[in-house]
Amino acid sequence: MNFPSRGPLEIGFQNVQPPADADGEFQIADFETNKRLVLALERNGFHAMWAGDHLAFAQPILDPMIQLAQASAISQSLKFGTAVFLLPLRHPASVAKQVATLDLLSSGRVIFGVGVGGEFPDEFALSGVPVKERGARLSEGIKVLRQLWSGEPVENAGKFYPFPEVQMLPAPHTPGGPPIWCGGRKEPALRRAGRLADGWLSYVVTPEQYRTALEVIARAGAEAGRDFSTFGTGHLLFMRLAKDYESALDYATKTLSARYEMDFSKAAKRYCALGTTEQVAATIREFYEAGVRHLVVDFIAERADQIEQIDLFGAEVMPLLADLIQQPLA
Repeated sequence: MNFPSRGPLEIGFQNVQPPADADGEFQIADFETNKRLVLALERNGFHAMWAGDHLAFAQPILDPMIQLAQASAISQSLKFGTAVFLLPLRHPASVAKQVATLDLLSSGRVIFGVGVGGEFPDEFALSGVPVKERGARLSEGIKVLRQLWSGEPVENAGKFYPFPEVQMLPAPHTPGGPPIWCGGRKEPALRRAGRLADGWLSYVVTPEQYRTALEVIARAGAEAGRDFSTFGTGHLLFMRLAKDYESALDYATKTLSARYEMDFSKAAKRYCALGTTEQVAATIREFYEAGVRHLVVDFIAERADQIEQIDLFGAEVMPLLADLIQQPLA
């Protein structure tokens, strides 16, 4: 089974809390800062805002659902997604209620991206969840979400989240609930996306790896007898615009190594879009040709130049991709 050619590319933005300055000090954004950010996305033609999720991370990080709820009160056009929400860390019932509420308040503009996590095992210990169970918990959790979002009386006899008949209301704005996109790069995660998800959202893969992963997802979907005509194909791409490739690479390596508390030098070269507007646009085209139709841009920036990077992207990269990009709703 092949993915249909769905044409236009959508551009999203990953709302990472950047360092307030070059020394790495953090100043979590207040309402006015977030408002300026949302308005910058709108004026530059972005389609969506996304937020990541951790309970305990290498740097300060906000709750994604509350971040996106605030943004949805500012913007009437952007979509809102999680990239990705670590569902195994929570019971899916409370998550179902949160996501349904956000979908209602935003009039159906939610994409719920989920993943297993595991690279920071302390947050699993914090939640009392064995790391080895995260894949199975995610699979069952997706089922529970869809049951509860139906608005009908449902019950679950699963291993991790059994419950008697219950009805969760109100149901989401989107019938059956918002689309669920799965993250992950390894084959079990890809096959899960093919069997259970409405889309796939990758990161730290090359265009060729992306193309190969879609083949694995497609095979799993075919085995499950699924219709992939509306399946979402997303990718989170680290990006730094600069006067040249080398200065962008140096900045990306330093910043991402601090963010993830690991040496990111090889990964920055392989997985990031770096350099001039022309170089970045060329990288995006490679991902489009590999099958990406929703790009989530994670600008590698400090607080002082985050909006500058957004404005530069809108002014100089977007026009280079005009033949690919879907025009956002007014």
